[in-house]
Amino acid sequence: MNPNRAASNGAPVTVTLLGTGDAFSSYGRAQAGYLIDVPGNGGILLEAGPALLTTLKQNGRTSNDFDFLIVSHLHGDHFGGLPFLLLEYMFETRRKKVLTIAGPPNLEERTLRMMSTMFAHYAIDKLRPKLKWVVLQPGSSTRMGKYRVRAIRSPHTKPDISLSVRVDGVGKSVVFSGDSGWNDELVKLSDGADLFICECTYFESSELAFHLNYPLLAANRDKFNVRRMVLTHLGREVLNHENEIAIEMGFDGMKIEI
Repeated sequence: MNPNRAASNGAPVTVTLLGTGDAFSSYGRAQAGYLIDVPGNGGILLEAGPALLTTLKQNGRTSNDFDFLIVSHLHGDHFGGLPFLLLEYMFETRRKKVLTIAGPPNLEERTLRMMSTMFAHYAIDKLRPKLKWVVLQPGSSTRMGKYRVRAIRSPHTKPDISLSVRVDGVGKSVVFSGDSGWNDELVKLSDGADLFICECTYFESSELAFHLNYPLLAANRDKFNVRRMVLTHLGREVLNHENEIAIEMGFDGMKIEI
């Protein structure tokens, strides 16, 4: 066993894929959202796509089922659900504990600007004490409760920073590529992970270097020393060729125990 591989014992961790679609919700798939549950620890939500509340409730979950929320980058299909989440906390399901929202620089500013545009007459001043904003810089390692979150920069957005992240806690590890072109640092970040959730937007080789495609991932699959690799952010091309994909593909509502 690789000495860097995370221990497989400890509390069971369940990851629910709330949304596995691309920005266009190809074939009706919801946009990005991944809920990590660890019994006895605060849950972690990766990404907040526009249908966040819908997918949470479809899976029998609530907006109080996580204490940490990590956003990889500032594209609407990855953080566009935040205004609806804040509105939920203001009027429907009151926030019980502080929610830590972590992501790249300008996440707080862009979220509040989006909130003020979408719901112009609703001030969130009363909610502010329940929100803690944390900036994740590339190369950083940040403690969030009992978890350690490491981030690297993914080659996806400029000048905005986009991130790939690794969450380690209670002997388990989950890595999420975010949206990313090929990046050797992602191989290092994912080394020994129990679960690697990796975007795969295109089926054919693509000149769009800011997204991963299936031929590239298939050719380099053996470089990823991970227990389980699941593809997400699935575009129309990939879904059209589902029977030709040899790497496990995620689907909305999929539950993975690690």
